[in-house]
Amino acid sequence: MTINNEIQKKDNYVDNVESVESVDAIDSKNIQLREICAAGEGWMAEVKKGQTLRIIDSEGNQAVDTLFISCADIAERYSATDTLAQNQKLFLEMGSQLFTNKGRVIATITEDTCGRHDTLGGACSCESNTVRYAHDTYPMHSCRNNFMHTLATHPIAQKHGLTLRNIGPNINFFMNVPITPDGSLAFDDGISAPGKYVDITAQMDMIVLISNCPQLNNPCNGYNPTPIELVIYE
Repeated sequence: MTINNEIQKKDNYVDNVESVESVDAIDSKNIQLREICAAGEGWMAEVKKGQTLRIIDSEGNQAVDTLFISCADIAERYSATDTLAQNQKLFLEMGSQLFTNKGRVIATITEDTCGRHDTLGGACSCESNTVRYAHDTYPMHSCRNNFMHTLATHPIAQKHGLTLRNIGPNINFFMNVPITPDGSLAFDDGISAPGKYVDITAQMDMIVLISNCPQLNNPCNGYNPTPIELVIYE
């Protein structure tokens, strides 16, 4: 997949010490999948009920835009509004339950070494970049581009018949989007660090769609998008 030329794609990515330690704590016999998602790329996998997805911020300060969709009913997906209402919190943290648009729990955050995660800022797009920054940012790669490309090409998306209709509000793991005194959203420097991770345990069989955010116009990625590591374990 072609990404913005300003993003340094790290094909020769080597585990750093913090990332290795994040995985070493998991019994290797229980690991079902372990993959690297390069800077600015999309990723998709199925996570069965009871399995846990660990997202590792390998180099720190990297936003990870994430969607959750039910395998049994692709019309059922993660809902930011239901999740905020049920948890009575603006940010997600350890113990937060993630609710669907049908009011059911699709997953739970069971471990979290970062502290909090955003579910208000949404996913960057070519269109939102022009509104927030400048018209000449339109050709720059975006999370919505990643979502659309992955849905159009990934075998899991084809297996379940996923289309653009399955894109909805997302979670931005590791992203810092505080609320300003006037009620606006701010896209601030991240609060994560190398090797920080979040565990999401599936409460139903689910599809996970990720955009490893390529944004270069605000500090959510430290103006330098980096790889993340994905581990699915029992």
